[in-house]
Amino acid sequence: MTGSTTESTRELLLSRIRDVPDYPKPGVMFKDITPLLADPLAFAALTETLAELCVRHGATKIVGLEARGFILAAPVAVRAGLGFVPVRKVGKLPGATLSQAYELEYGTAEIEIHAEDLSADDRIMVIDDILATGGTAEASLELIRRAGAEIAGVAVLMELGFLDGRARLEQGLAGAPLEALIHV
Repeated sequence: MTGSTTESTRELLLSRIRDVPDYPKPGVMFKDITPLLADPLAFAALTETLAELCVRHGATKIVGLEARGFILAAPVAVRAGLGFVPVRKVGKLPGATLSQAYELEYGTAEIEIHAEDLSADDRIMVIDDILATGGTAEASLELIRRAGAEIAGVAVLMELGFLDGRARLEQGLAGAPLEALIHV
């Protein structure tokens, strides 16, 4: 999308994101996307915008990150005519998986994917709701590469720039784009 359409879409999306102070703990300003999801016009605009990014960057499949990334990525995959592959918390997928541990602010976490859902011919767009520190997205890029697929890019509804996740993803993206519809 170009010109005023992009700005009007951005304004629509931003107007449907609610700030919740002191959640989940004091001092945190939580960005609640549920009002956006409840508004069919805003949700459709978000889906269309993300689908256009997937097509523009030549994606063949979409990876959604648990859990809110699923909510965004699944309708985008349908709209773009692409397959959807979930990246889940460890222990949630049946059968053979690839897993990847990553560092959190306090401790570690682990995610996994069904490797057979990706192939060397695939270009993967990773979709999530928010890019914060970038740990989960970085781990997902490593999983995708280990499964043999190529990275088409990462697309998020919102980037929390003050947490510097973009810098953390730079090496893993290896030149692929990081698209954030809203920067906070």
